[in-house]
Amino acid sequence: MSVVADTVLFDSAASVLASVGRPLGETPWMQITQERIQQFADATGDHQWIHVDPQKAATGPFGACVAHGYLTLSLANLFLPQLVSYEQLKMGVNYGCEKVRFPAPVRVDSWVRGSGEVVAATPIGDDGVQVTVRIMVQVRDQDKPGCVVETISRLFFAMEN
Repeated sequence: MSVVADTVLFDSAASVLASVGRPLGETPWMQITQERIQQFADATGDHQWIHVDPQKAATGPFGACVAHGYLTLSLANLFLPQLVSYEQLKMGVNYGCEKVRFPAPVRVDSWVRGSGEVVAATPIGDDGVQVTVRIMVQVRDQDKPGCVVETISRLFFAMEN
């Protein structure tokens, strides 16, 4: 395991197993625009006014449009490869998620970033590992994150000679 350009590099199941408890750093900040929220609403069919109607949302409970919880969750898929990379990986698959929470709203035009930590890893056969990475979607100038999720991946590496 090594760090390349602020991305943690794993090159074997053993390197993943040895990383339990390791913080993975933080991604660059990105802005959650109304356009992104609208695109998510269009993709999922969730056009609730708190997401897509700026005038009505301005008088609502959050004072502005907010990102869908599942949009915020989906950012884990964007942030994870910014936090970790792999060499000698034959195949990696998403296995699921644990403990998804949305502690705070993500208002339109907020800036968010991901941070990560390897919280568990279990061997699978001779060349694989199941790894759980906690991703936190931090919101600039907010005490609470917009989302916390434990992602579970199954990774299979080329066998060492």
